[in-house]
Amino acid sequence: MFAIVKTGGKQYRVGVGDQIAVERLPGDKGAEVSLDQVLAIGGETPKVGTPTVAGAAVKAKIIQQARGTKVIVFKKKRRKNYRRKRGHRQELTVLKIEEISAGA
Repeated sequence: MFAIVKTGGKQYRVGVGDQIAVERLPGDKGAEVSLDQVLAIGGETPKVGTPTVAGAAVKAKIIQQARGTKVIVFKKKRRKNYRRKRGHRQELTVLKIEEISAGA
């Protein structure tokens, strides 16, 4: 059984036991998180939501509050002596999927 969930503006295909890195969610390490925006549930009897599956939820546990790799943003205009260099590291939450409930 798998589910397609939406969090942080992105969609993820998850199954029980999977680990995913999503945009930062509030909570400490070891806390339980419920992802309520379930777009579809697959398996023997698939369900597709319009836009979400009613009553469905995915329960996950926070494994780590981490940061992604550094991305360098460099802007330049030639012959104008214009250069700007900035770095960015995305705040991430690593989740372990524990349960997928299809609801009613």
